[in-house]
Amino acid sequence: MVELETRELEYFLAVADELHFGRAAARLSIAQPALSKAIRRMETRLGVPLFTRSSRHVGLTPAGEALREHGRHALNAVGAAVQRARRAGAAQPHLRLVLKPGGDAGLLSQILAEYAQQHDARRVDILFSGPADRTDFLRDGRADVGLLYAPFDDLDGLAHQTLHAEDRVAIVPSGHRLAGRTSVRMSDLAGETLPRWRGIPGGDGTGPEVVDVVQLFQLITVGRMIGVLPRSLVEPAPPGLTCVPVTDAPPSRLVLAWNEQDRRPAVASFVTAALRSRPRDDAMDPGPS
Repeated sequence: MVELETRELEYFLAVADELHFGRAAARLSIAQPALSKAIRRMETRLGVPLFTRSSRHVGLTPAGEALREHGRHALNAVGAAVQRARRAGAAQPHLRLVLKPGGDAGLLSQILAEYAQQHDARRVDILFSGPADRTDFLRDGRADVGLLYAPFDDLDGLAHQTLHAEDRVAIVPSGHRLAGRTSVRMSDLAGETLPRWRGIPGGDGTGPEVVDVVQLFQLITVGRMIGVLPRSLVEPAPPGLTCVPVTDAPPSRLVLAWNEQDRRPAVASFVTAALRSRPRDDAMDPGPS
């Protein structure tokens, strides 16, 4: 017997994310007393406490930590099942590709042109994501394939193939102490302020939070920070900014990714076309799959 409904999991995950019943209730657009009551019902039914509560703090118990990890996967699986059922009933469903704006290393047009020559090609809908949620699109079924950057995006549970590998560059104001260098090492950036990317936990940045490359460029221009990005996301550099190669930074890989459980021929056809469209220098480096 199923002991929890998907709605209850959504309630629990909102509280687990916010660690505050008021903020979680506002996020869910329900009254706080109703949310508190729903969580207590879940705890009673499961026979374990999910949260520790005090007047100033809400925390997860070990049972709550376990439910947060597995509950999120369960919700994603339900969402993906619904999306795929709907798409299976469509006469000729479109293929949906997710990427962040500008995050294709200049390969998107070539990939689409190559795919259009496939005998089973379908219309491709382009979806644009935020800085860190492309993997969510693939896991919950909102997108079929995606262009991701490794090692920055979490590829757990996703099949993937490398399309392009490139170096990373430091982006600095044109008057910066490093602007005249032909190259730098990561140690040369010690003491510099780097951005914190919204939605990407565990980063090393200490500067202001940024949500996209445009915002990053603006803050670099006014001297608030510097940045390190894959070269294709920067060139040509905006006026007032300079790109300096970082010789010892791990290379960035643009990868085509899809849910590893997705065995549909339409996805396989798109992957085949994308691999054919890779630049010649990258054709011998298929990367993990």
